[in-house]
This record gives sequence, structure tokens and C-alpha cells, in this order.
Amino acid sequence: MRIGVIGLGDIAQKAYLPIMTQLNNVELVLCTRDTAVLASLSEKYRIKHSYSDYRQLTKKNVDAVMIHAATSVHFDIAFWFLTQGIPTFVDKPLVDSGEQVELLYNLAEKHQTPLYVGFNRRHIPLYNKHLPELASGNVGELLSLRWEKNRHNLPGDIQTFIFDDFIHALDSVNLNCKATLEDVYITHQMFGNQLSRVDVQWQAGQCLLHASMNRLTGITNETVSATYHNQSYQFSSFTRGQRWLNNEERILTSEDWTPMLATKGFEGMINDWLGVIEEGSMPLHTIERNISSHQLADLLSHQLHSLFERH
Repeated sequence: MRIGVIGLGDIAQKAYLPIMTQLNNVELVLCTRDTAVLASLSEKYRIKHSYSDYRQLTKKNVDAVMIHAATSVHFDIAFWFLTQGIPTFVDKPLVDSGEQVELLYNLAEKHQTPLYVGFNRRHIPLYNKHLPELASGNVGELLSLRWEKNRHNLPGDIQTFIFDDFIHALDSVNLNCKATLEDVYITHQMFGNQLSRVDVQWQAGQCLLHASMNRLTGITNETVSATYHNQSYQFSSFTRGQRWLNNEERILTSEDWTPMLATKGFEGMINDWLGVIEEGSMPLHTIERNISSHQLADLLSHQLHSLFERH
């Protein structure tokens, strides 16, 4: 299987290439406009073919492509490969426009080509082991799910805050594929003209879903809390958590020797993506969730812009 990798910045170098270059059945073709990085990584991983223009990847008959470039160019690059009928992986967010998300998925359907979005938190082994609803992508027996992602001293413009960062937490609780702000409770805080905090909560049946992000907390961390009937969980990292049942506490940890990129969900996500390439299709529920999470982020961003402009 020959896969083109477009964009070779931090995320590609830290999270994807270390895994992809170890796969026996995968041949990579690298692509970036930075010729120095292209030469360095090609030498490091002994990759034979590399290009500075993503359109040239079709010359090597790639079976699929993975896009790790800046969000601003995701649409144009994904559009190009979908029209060629080439399975396409895009780091989250797919794009920062709900309208463009629908356009790309309509294009993918037209060409019967998978369009995969890289939400690695859907594949965290420790969480999926103890919270089966996260693995299956539905509310199930959950009574509440709260996903909180915080950062140190990093307020930002609304669009970037929501789409490039908060969308992780938003998508992680969006098990019922919510795509509108109807019955959604939203609170936010600004720091000057920048967004510093946002909380979004809604209810799906009996389950309360809550996504939160504060980028002025003094520390970068991520916590997940979930409750069932007389049972609750809390995870303070991707490798460690607690369960409370029958008035007893149990410490939960990842399996010994689990690689870091596996604990963060990248290994599971890449394996899932390779399965999608081989299958040539994606589950309908996954497509619906990909679209709905971006639509929800788009509406949230517009509402926050509107509130900010009024004040």
C-alpha cells in the first residue's frame, strides 16, 4: 500500500511518521514545500520518493493520502484528491466551515471515496476499555460524560480556538451526532478580544454531555469524567484513571509497555484508517459524526462572534 503524506510539520513528525514508517505493508511518499525538511526526513526514514507539489503524488499511483498541512489549505488539497477518487485522511479539523465540510463529504460520496478525519481521542485504549460507549460511538448506558481540555496562558481568536483545539473535546462528547445549537447551553469568557474559556452542555436522552476548555488555567491538562448508575470514572491522563463502584476505589492504568503514541490513540486511529483504505468505505455513523461535530463547531463559532460583536 502506497500512501502520500502531505505536510511534514510537528504533528506529522511526532505522531504519524514514527508509526507509519514501522509498518511493513506501507510505502510512504512524502510531500512538503519545505525542501530542507523534505530532504532530511527522506534520508532519516530512507524514503525513496518525495515531492514539493501534492499534485505530483498521483504520478506515483498512491493508494491514499494523509493531509497534515495547515487547516487553511485542507479544503483545496482534500478536494483535489477526492476528485481523483483517492482515499483521503485529514487531521482535525477537516476544515473550519460547516458548509465546506458538507461539500467535501458530498464530493466523497459522489466519487465513492472515503474521507477520514483524524480524531485520535476516539481511539484512546484506556478510555475505550472502560467506557464502551466511546468505542462504539453512542450514548448507551452513560448518564453523564464531561470532557475538559485546558491550556496554560493561550487565549486565542474564536475561530482557531474552536476549530483547532476545542473541537477535540466537542467531538469526544458528541456521541449522539448533534449538529445544531438547539437545547445547547453555552457559557464563555473573553480575555480582551480573545476567547479564553468556553463550556458547552446538552442532554441526549438521560445522558448529560459537557465539553469544556479553559486556556487560562495555568497548566495544560485534560480530564474525562463519566457516570453510570452507581458507578463513576475519572481519567486525569490518557494512561491513568479511577473507578468508583460499591463505595470502593480502583486505580485504572494502561497496559505495561504501551507506547506513548498508542496511549494517545494515534496507533489505533492509524490502524482504523488502514482498514478504511482496504475496505474502500466508512461506517455511516462515523461520517455523520464527522459532519455534525464540525457543524456544531461552526455554529458555536458564529454565535460567539455574534456575542462578541454586540459587546
